[in-house]
Amino acid sequence: MPEVIAIYSDGGARGNPGPAAIGAVVLDPSTEPPTRLATVSERIGVATSNVAEYRALIAGLEVAQELGARTVRVRADSLLVIRQLEGKWKVKHPNLRPLHARALDLLRAYDTVDLAHVPREENVDADLLVNAALDAPE
Repeated sequence: MPEVIAIYSDGGARGNPGPAAIGAVVLDPSTEPPTRLATVSERIGVATSNVAEYRALIAGLEVAQELGARTVRVRADSLLVIRQLEGKWKVKHPNLRPLHARALDLLRAYDTVDLAHVPREENVDADLLVNAALDAPE
């Protein structure tokens, strides 16, 4: 089991709100290239893009929790999600509060949490998983 895991997550909605999907990639960053341990790619119904971003991270964290790592590196292209989880921005929208609480609860299981906002071009795999779910026939 890896000591450190990395989670790249992305959520998207076509329309805001609109049909939405989530994507997450869980990696072992100690290998070169990093080993893909798990992926999530699914539709979540109609949602806003911010709800989808949180749901993607939560799904990645839920998959990763069974791996037993002590350190997690979260990478997401949603500045809102990262800043809210860091405690730098308030969670104003009531629909985001329970998602924010759930994400924080999952993050508490780790000894070390490294949160970082990444540009979209560094989050390509998670973005592809979102679009694959949205483009799949229902």
